[in-house]
Amino acid sequence: MNNAVGTGTGTGTGTEVGVGARAGIGSNQRGPTSVGLTLGKFAPLHKGHQYMLETALREMDHVIVVIYDCPDTIDVPLPVRAGWIRQLYPSIEVIEAWDGPQQMGDTPEIKQLQEQYILRLLAGRIVTHFYSSEFYGEHMSAALGAVDRRVDEERAAYPISGTAVRLDPYTCKAYLEPCVYRDLITKVVFLGAPSTGKTTISSFMSKATGSIWMPEYGREYWENNQIERRLTLEQLVEIAEGHLEREEAQIQEARNFLWVDTNAITTYMFSLYYHGKALPRLEQLAQQAATRYDLVFVCEDDIPYDDTWDRSGDVQRHVFQKQIKTDLILRNIPFIPLKGTLEQRASTVSKTLAGYKRYSNLPEWIGKGYEV
Repeated sequence: MNNAVGTGTGTGTGTEVGVGARAGIGSNQRGPTSVGLTLGKFAPLHKGHQYMLETALREMDHVIVVIYDCPDTIDVPLPVRAGWIRQLYPSIEVIEAWDGPQQMGDTPEIKQLQEQYILRLLAGRIVTHFYSSEFYGEHMSAALGAVDRRVDEERAAYPISGTAVRLDPYTCKAYLEPCVYRDLITKVVFLGAPSTGKTTISSFMSKATGSIWMPEYGREYWENNQIERRLTLEQLVEIAEGHLEREEAQIQEARNFLWVDTNAITTYMFSLYYHGKALPRLEQLAQQAATRYDLVFVCEDDIPYDDTWDRSGDVQRHVFQKQIKTDLILRNIPFIPLKGTLEQRASTVSKTLAGYKRYSNLPEWIGKGYEV
């Protein structure tokens, strides 16, 4: 672990303020138990935050992070943001501040409000070092009787801010961990029977939004592995797993939206159609797909059937379409039907996105006037 650095009043990257005066120890030693505290919104967590957290982990015996609920700043809920820190830094104690003060600023009243909240939250626990890269490090450390430990206050190591990330996550993704970036991407899936236009609308929307789309892996796999137009139960599991693996990689290259052609639920339905059953692993993947996507569109079978050799006919298309929609209803998965021409379908998707707010309550969103 690193020793304390400096006892003066200057601040900047890798410096401490007032070590001797506040900690009561010399510049080359520290108390038997050092506890570092930092706080913030982490909206979202970026490399600048991580630099501070990793500095604290190197220097402290124990690190506490207080993370605020801030729905007016970012849509990502508090448990998701707290989860990023817990996943990346399991040894950090994360406290979710659901009732934390929303006022932020440099006035005496706001400072006092923040100080009183943190002192009440800690309930007498001793903090030896307060970590920050902001002005509030001075008054918060004084209130805690702790060392004012500023880290990269000038943003020299990582010139990034939460505001910049919120404005354009794609441009700033070099400063974001994959687990953070994936939670900033809206994942949209198009479902439906064969020859209902899923591929066409996925490709179209990706171009319209300047992002990318995930093609149906099952088609590629089927063309390379089918025997007499059939796949085994095990091969259908391989399709679902392969699709998911590719989709995860695609998320990191997406810009705001990832447009997905088909998911594990459709593969599960194919397994029932061909074999009358599905292996437990495929059932698991289909169940996971129920909560994986932010928006689900079902392409209707109202367009001409493309009767290629690898398909089972228009009659079977209508049957399979009904089965897919029924399965979604039984899984309690809300979906939006897409009908008509490509332009009409794209218009429905665009109007949906215009009124959509990620991490929102769907019935409430619809109640505010959603129309397509």
